[in-house]
Amino acid sequence: MTDVTKEQVLETLKAVRGPDLEHDIVELGMVSDVFISDGKVYFSITVPADRARELEPMRLAAERVIKEMPGVKGALVTLTADKKAVAAAPAARPATNPPHGHAGHDHQHDHAGHAHAPQQPPRAGKIGVPGIGAIIAVASGKGGVGKSTTAVNLALGLLANGLRVGILDADIYGPSMPRLLKISGRPTQIDGRIINPMENYGLKVMSMGFLVDEETAMIWRGPMVQSALLQMLREVAWGELDVLVVDMPPGTGDAQLTMAQQVPLAGAVIVSTPQDLALIDARKGLNMFRKVEVPVLGIVENMSYFIAPDTGTRYDIFGHGGARKEAERIGVPFLGEVPLTMNIRETSDAGTPLVASEPNGVVAGIYRGIAAKVWEQVAGQSQRPAPTIVFE
Repeated sequence: MTDVTKEQVLETLKAVRGPDLEHDIVELGMVSDVFISDGKVYFSITVPADRARELEPMRLAAERVIKEMPGVKGALVTLTADKKAVAAAPAARPATNPPHGHAGHDHQHDHAGHAHAPQQPPRAGKIGVPGIGAIIAVASGKGGVGKSTTAVNLALGLLANGLRVGILDADIYGPSMPRLLKISGRPTQIDGRIINPMENYGLKVMSMGFLVDEETAMIWRGPMVQSALLQMLREVAWGELDVLVVDMPPGTGDAQLTMAQQVPLAGAVIVSTPQDLALIDARKGLNMFRKVEVPVLGIVENMSYFIAPDTGTRYDIFGHGGARKEAERIGVPFLGEVPLTMNIRETSDAGTPLVASEPNGVVAGIYRGIAAKVWEQVAGQSQRPAPTIVFE
């Protein structure tokens, strides 16, 4: 089988007409960088933000012609909204969002009697994900603070507290959910487009790690990151979930801005370690979410202290209480202290997170407590419109 090239993909896409119906999407400069891995083709099409819904058939046409190419195993194509994109396109008419969710109702109950939060309406200018009640981002200002481990155990804590939960691994460059949740293999597709999420420990999971080999270097620019992230969010058969936890990559880059710009986030949880250097970076994450008017649900102090397993002596290796003081200083909730223990590291490496493997343990109780505080805010918060970011 001959490998497909970027040139062949672009040549094929010339058969797809642009929104002006006179020029193709390649000629109009609407196609992002094309990435090809293991026979799968990934790219995005940049369109005016207020025409995204109207131009969905164009995206489908592009996806279809690429999937029909010899040697192509699949295609991930999405629309990238840009208010200044495609100068050749005629003036756009306002798009209206159809009603979505169950706004205005109190907590609902399923047939088993479990309480579930009503689906919240998407904020102005943002498209929600059908079936998902709330989306929570777990973020950090820097790497190495245990954010992904915290995200997994937070999701499992929400699940243990009686909610229907999924987790999306938004770290395109370094996906960790397959290893943390001990999931291998490739997801299946429905009608060649919608992806079935993977599942373990009762969590529905999606990650780029399921779509490409673990050792594949993801050398993508911003539009490709945005494309892949939105496709994993909106073209996955999540079903009915009370909450989707999104494990962000560290920092304040493309993935965070994409989520803030195009997804109706219920809020963000910031993970930090106690020392000053980590807190400086955590402030960057806090400030980013505040600037885009995404509620900060609180701060978790990870690796807060260490208790020697042989003597029981407590050591504040990274200092202690820095995140609590920072939360008090800026007026956001402090969600809890997670100790540095061998069990957390060992269970993370083994893909058996503590909340699932030792549900009655002390640390599992801490995570469940953090989950309860997070959900209390999400369930009780009033939804307010958030602005759409426009990149100049």
